Amino acid sequence: MVTTAIRARSRTADTARRRAAGKPSGPDQRAGRATLRNSLHAEWIKIRTMRSTLYVVLGTIAMGAAIATLVGSSAGDEFAAMTAADKHTFDPLALSMRGYMMAQVTIALLGGMVITAEYGSRTVVSTLTAVPHRSRVLAAKALVLCTVAFLTGLVFTFAGFLAGQAALKRAAAPYVTPADPTAWRAVLGGALFLALAGLLGLAVGTLIRSTTATVTTLFAVFLIVPAFGPALPGALSDWTHTYWPPSAGGQIMTGYHDPALLHPWPGLAVMAGCVVIVLTAAFFTFRKRDA
Repeated sequence: MVTTAIRARSRTADTARRRAAGKPSGPDQRAGRATLRNSLHAEWIKIRTMRSTLYVVLGTIAMGAAIATLVGSSAGDEFAAMTAADKHTFDPLALSMRGYMMAQVTIALLGGMVITAEYGSRTVVSTLTAVPHRSRVLAAKALVLCTVAFLTGLVFTFAGFLAGQAALKRAAAPYVTPADPTAWRAVLGGALFLALAGLLGLAVGTLIRSTTATVTTLFAVFLIVPAFGPALPGALSDWTHTYWPPSAGGQIMTGYHDPALLHPWPGLAVMAGCVVIVLTAAFFTFRKRDA
């Protein structure tokens, strides 16, 4: 009993010294180093200090405005000579958001590099040593990436909308004003779509680990399959055109609805469901596999 009392007093004194020094004690000491808040802060520093992040963010925004201006000017000049059927399906919103086809790739590649860069440099070992809870590490990466991708996407879609509609207006072609509800659906929905593209890139990078293989896979998902979908036989071509996640999700940035395609929000839901499935697989694999 005397020994127990001495040990208790020793632990109390040690706790008091730690509190006086501003340090957590016992289990709290480990928790203080590995909370989700600390993990978020660490992942924010990582993504902010990656040179590729700045290039992707600025390049994506500039590309969106430039493509919207070029496409809007070209389509506006050709509008007067279009047939009645083409004028009926003329979609000012889709024209101004045309740059999304490249933006989805750049944002997805950023998501992939968030994790593959750590595997390539082997800093993932240090990360997992500092934060043994692997789910917390990946959750922090996903939250930080999603925030960066959404904000980048929001500026991208808004800049593209303004630039594209201004070009159409100068060409005396039909255009959409910011007061139109479909404009805000396209702008906000487009930002959500690009955030999902970033999360898909993170999930693929977590599963594959290799930067080269991740880049190849993402190019196939976002560009190659949609491009070659029409060449596929019969029902497979129709399914790819309608339900392939990037194609379905991209409907959120359109104004004219093609009866053969999904409506904007259901299309985005298909994209979101695919991301949830792949990201869940990434969490499970990340927890079970050695670094």
